[in-house]
Amino acid sequence: MKKALTIAGSDSCGGAGIQADLKTFSALGVYGMSVITAITAQNTQGVMGVEEISPQMVGMQIDAVFQDIEVDAVKIGMVSNREIIKIIGDKLKAYNVQKAVVDTVMVSKSGCHLLRLEAKETLIKQLIPRAFLVTPNLYEAEVLTGKKIKTIGDMEEAARIIHAMGPLHVLVKGGHLEGKATDVLYDGKTFTYCEEERIHTPNTHGTGCTFASAIAAHLALGYDLREAVQKSKTYITMAIAHALNIGKGVGPTHHFYQFYPERSI
Repeated sequence: MKKALTIAGSDSCGGAGIQADLKTFSALGVYGMSVITAITAQNTQGVMGVEEISPQMVGMQIDAVFQDIEVDAVKIGMVSNREIIKIIGDKLKAYNVQKAVVDTVMVSKSGCHLLRLEAKETLIKQLIPRAFLVTPNLYEAEVLTGKKIKTIGDMEEAARIIHAMGPLHVLVKGGHLEGKATDVLYDGKTFTYCEEERIHTPNTHGTGCTFASAIAAHLALGYDLREAVQKSKTYITMAIAHALNIGKGVGPTHHFYQFYPERSI
């Protein structure tokens, strides 16, 4: 069985972060492992608190996995501060990780900053250059590039700028634009456009985490990047289409829709 590791924060309501990543790995037939960078107290209505894990413990968790188990792909989500980012970057280099999907988690849907403001430059210098793929949404791409994004052309320009920061590939996600949900994949030479029908639902908690971890899972399974992104785009679209009406706020996607779609709430 192929194996994937998620390095991210814990979501107490189970819709995003580590929990979403492990559900996604399981749904796609990949054995999931985890390194927790922070514990969040959150639900569908927002994030009430964040407690970071020490950088030393983050490093020890990574060592514990890599020194015992072969890792076929890594997904990185919430990394919160400079020290944690640095140690993750160092470990990716030490273990020669080739397939790292970096989801540049910065702000929750409720507006809570999950990446400290002073850590942005460390993310750009220490982690993004070690990524096989970086997956910013429009807001994150704007923060990384300092440019407003309102069109597909703007997404392409943002992808060029982020690619110049050192990752092998960039996927700028266009979920917040009007029209069809179109993402732009860039490898430094060619643009590929991944498009699906937009699903109109308020229940989109954890979509970014789920999409990135699906890509990591498909890479672990041996698909090339374009196939991995397209299969993951289909997966997240269906998970949104079967989203669960759980909680009083933004409900989660349905990670296991293909196994029991009739149980959508």
